[in-house]
Amino acid sequence: MSQSYSPSMTLRTFALMACMVVVLAGIKAAGSIVVPFVLSVFIAVICTPAIAAMTRYRLPRWLAVLLLMALIVLAGLWLASVVGGSINEFSKQLPVYRAQLVEQFSWVLDKLQQFNIQISKEKVLAYFDPGMALSLTTNTLSSVGNVMANLLLIVLTIVFMLFEAESLPRKLHMALDDPDMRLSQIDRFLHSVNQYMVIKTLVSLATGAIVGIGLWLMGVDYPLLWAVVAFLFNYIPNIGSIIAALPAVLLAFVQLGPTGAGGVVLLYVAVNMVMGNFVEPRFMGRGLGLSTLVVFLSLIFWGWLLGSVGMLLSVPLTMIVKIALESGEGSRKLAVLLADDASAFALNSGENGADAATAKDKKEI
Repeated sequence: MSQSYSPSMTLRTFALMACMVVVLAGIKAAGSIVVPFVLSVFIAVICTPAIAAMTRYRLPRWLAVLLLMALIVLAGLWLASVVGGSINEFSKQLPVYRAQLVEQFSWVLDKLQQFNIQISKEKVLAYFDPGMALSLTTNTLSSVGNVMANLLLIVLTIVFMLFEAESLPRKLHMALDDPDMRLSQIDRFLHSVNQYMVIKTLVSLATGAIVGIGLWLMGVDYPLLWAVVAFLFNYIPNIGSIIAALPAVLLAFVQLGPTGAGGVVLLYVAVNMVMGNFVEPRFMGRGLGLSTLVVFLSLIFWGWLLGSVGMLLSVPLTMIVKIALESGEGSRKLAVLLADDASAFALNSGENGADAATAKDKKEI
């Protein structure tokens, strides 16, 4: 009597992990192609609601796409010229800023020694260069700028994606074996991703604008540059606000002294507390939270896989994985490992399960 062979759980897990390693190695090797494509996908997702709003006013879809792309290209070229000029000027002044910052840092160590806190100035400055935070900002923005050098490829990819966005859900439904069962899951997944990206982008724009205006009023150099940095790093909750604030605080410390640096710290803390604790949860809800550990690990993982663009998009990419896991009945339990509140996730999962059961009962009736 022949018996059907069923692979063990260990063998299937090992095969799955091997496939993941091969896929990740392929993505990293093809980074020059994958990174512009990923960036195009996120820009297309953000632009989809604007295209839908224009088409509701009986504007042809092709005209709406061309108008939006023209607006984005013009705004991007203007912003790139302004920020690029700021980066070049900032890079030229970077050695001067670094020397002044090291001098101010030495002054802080001297003050600490007055309170019997003995710290060797030579050893601290040998292991810690305060100017590295300033260099990190310019290097990150330069890496993003190198990706944006493929502007024509990115714009063409976005245009074709926006033309196909209207028919994409219908194609996914038709490609499935049982479209009726997966219909609500696909719609919920696409809607959640679109909602998250749009709300996060609007909140990031407001954060960058407030930070830029505040720094300009305080007299800190290159306020537009720090506004762009705050906008980009706001996609990374918790950690991103610290990374974005560090170079501006150090520059304010060099220019305005400890009092000015303290004012900049209060500005960043107030903006991120209001946006992160009140504005963003008000529009986004509590079902899209990630734990702080997952945010940090995703920053390392996506940064290693996709470079600087992967670091900036680490949380949105992880959010897409989390939303995809929540959309499936079998994978919903894995999404709890990424959530920041297991009890709230269990409640949401229970509600989704109840809705699914109700829909199933209605279908059977």
